[in-house]
Amino acid sequence: MPTIDITKLFEIAAQFDLGADVRDIAPYGDGHINHTYLATADDTRYILQRMNTDIFPDTEHLMRNVELVTAYLRGKGKETLDIVPTRDGRTYLSDDTGEWRVYRFIENTVSYNLVPDADVFRESGAAFGEFQNDLAGFDASQLTETIAHFHDTPHRFEDFKAALAADVKGRAETCRDEIAFFLDHADEYATITDALADGSIPLRVTHNDTKLNNILMDAETGKARAIIDLDTIMPGSMLYDFGDSIRFGASTALEDEQDLDKVHFSTDLFRAYAEGFVGALRDSITEREAQLLPMGAKMMTMECGMRFLADYLAGDTYFATKYPEHNLVRARTQIKLVQEMEAKADETAAIVDAIMAG
Repeated sequence: MPTIDITKLFEIAAQFDLGADVRDIAPYGDGHINHTYLATADDTRYILQRMNTDIFPDTEHLMRNVELVTAYLRGKGKETLDIVPTRDGRTYLSDDTGEWRVYRFIENTVSYNLVPDADVFRESGAAFGEFQNDLAGFDASQLTETIAHFHDTPHRFEDFKAALAADVKGRAETCRDEIAFFLDHADEYATITDALADGSIPLRVTHNDTKLNNILMDAETGKARAIIDLDTIMPGSMLYDFGDSIRFGASTALEDEQDLDKVHFSTDLFRAYAEGFVGALRDSITEREAQLLPMGAKMMTMECGMRFLADYLAGDTYFATKYPEHNLVRARTQIKLVQEMEAKADETAAIVDAIMAG
């Protein structure tokens, strides 16, 4: 997306119902999808975002999802994103520079890009569990799928096989072991999608991007206050949200760590997150969902890994890379995590059983 000059930014902000003239606008945050700015009008701060319509082409339904969910949460007395409408009452602005929205800035909060300790990870589990619990009564069928097949692992596997068959960069010879790993797990990929289809686990509202930095913690108490970044909120399984949190949060290394001796799956961090998540969901989680929590972690890790490897085979067309093997390195860290999850499957199952037993 091209850069917008400051004069134009002020013109855009002025089209929202901020109640005062904007006196300052500056880039904000380190997100990679949308362009985000912090705008100040009088003494009130706002988040101004230009949305990425390449990734999210259906702005109308995306903002409808956000509006429905935030209204529901607010009706339950929960702190959540607060959409500031345009002067003509719309949830977003469309002009020749793109599509824009404004949220009220949630003051006196902090967020984390990495898990600093088990207590923070436990609190993040409780936050996403409470998010699920708060929305348990919401009709998930009202929501539009903003990215088709986002956590449809069988569909992701078909994409992977297509990238392997094309092998446009001739890279398959450099990663035969990694390719074999994902091919060998093919019979597991439909576990969650089949369970949703046959009704053995319920369709729920899922966040689908449960990074730690999508939780705003109170700056003084350290307690979670609000879940943000609702662009990927869609119908799905709670196992997606639990699993993706574990995938990144219970790893002892960064996603692109080249030294695999540093990459481990921490059952201590798994336990901390599960204590928070399940503790918040005790009144609504089903027995089958609880049984599948470790599989959710494994599935999301395999799905992410095969996406990295498919992108490597396709010539790095989706994920940003810093060197030619970057996506292959990422795929290898996910494989290492899955292997350790498999080795510790009895331990994680016992952890979940103990938490469910109270």
